[in-house]
Amino acid sequence: MSVELNHTIVHARDNRESAAFLARVLGLEVGPEWGPFVPVATANGVTLDFATIPAESIVMQHYAFLVSDEEFDAAFARIEAEGVPYWADPHLKQPGEINHHHGGRGVYFLDPSGHGLEIITRPYDAHLPS
Repeated sequence: MSVELNHTIVHARDNRESAAFLARVLGLEVGPEWGPFVPVATANGVTLDFATIPAESIVMQHYAFLVSDEEFDAAFARIEAEGVPYWADPHLKQPGEINHHHGGRGVYFLDPSGHGLEIITRPYDAHLPS
């Protein structure tokens, strides 16, 4: 069996709020609550299991999602419609812009718990020879 990432736990101030935010932006479904977790599954089978913990214990993490051009358009439209601040860079120095790295498009934004989220249309290594 090859090694695959199956799931990861994402600390949140409110597991339902954060799971709903991610699912809404990406056009995904929130799964049924399982113990302390509220899951959101991606198309490649990886599940982000949101768990509520005290806000002062949350350490910012970064989660990047590879999407099609059509999915990017839809997600970006939802980000703009909800008034979610966004940036072209991970250091949040280019507000209100998207990037065009690696022959695609990308954008960074924060979830309700302060985690850095990114959507990209091309993987980072798409421009490198195999």
